[in-house]
Amino acid sequence: MSDAMPFTLTSPDFLPRCYALVPCAGVGERAGVGGPKQYHPVAGQAVVAHTLAALQAVPRLVATLVVLSPADDQFERHAPAFTGERAWVARVGGATRAESVVNGLAELLARGAQPHDWVLVHDAARCLLRPEWVARLIADCEADEVGGLLALPLADTLKAAVRGADGEARAQATVDRTAKWAAQTPQMFRLGLLRPALASALSDPVSAAAITDEASAIEALGHMPRLVPGDWENIKVTWPGDFALAERLLRTRA
Repeated sequence: MSDAMPFTLTSPDFLPRCYALVPCAGVGERAGVGGPKQYHPVAGQAVVAHTLAALQAVPRLVATLVVLSPADDQFERHAPAFTGERAWVARVGGATRAESVVNGLAELLARGAQPHDWVLVHDAARCLLRPEWVARLIADCEADEVGGLLALPLADTLKAAVRGADGEARAQATVDRTAKWAAQTPQMFRLGLLRPALASALSDPVSAAAITDEASAIEALGHMPRLVPGDWENIKVTWPGDFALAERLLRTRA
């Protein structure tokens, strides 16, 4: 009889690895910068270059996969420092964020990732990310049955809006902000849970419209992702004014 230890979920051979996945196939129309916002310069580098530098500084990440549009011919020019064994690129982006993530998960499997491994999906446009925030997310979620995401409890008063007769937005009611959090990224889930969750949502147009992030797909299956306190600086650069704010914050750090 062999003296080898039996293979179990707790054996060293089964320890889950952590991968980052960055969907980067969007066009950034709301940003108003005349092109994909992930390539707009902020503090001397493209938005996505700052994002990837933070992820590459996280030791627990085996690799970071950037999912690009098949037609993207700009990435290498705007992120020249994204190189090495842990820097992966795949031009398999879809028409929506969810499709890009699903295609990216398939790419990770093709490159050796396993269903029990963790995948941290992060917005390319959250360029103020700090490595310690990612490390905190991993530490808080790696023993969790479901996984989780960075988020912040809402501090501002929320208003439900309607369009008035003049066409302008008008407050109709104040929404109770109790127990409401603003979702951020990264969002960390096991590949074997996230992939079917997103695939299930994408199979139905109504369900797909309700999936605005990875956590919402997990919630649709009846799971409750863990909320890990993020940071107010972890903004998603979306509107024109966001670029000026990101510029100031990044230069202050430097």
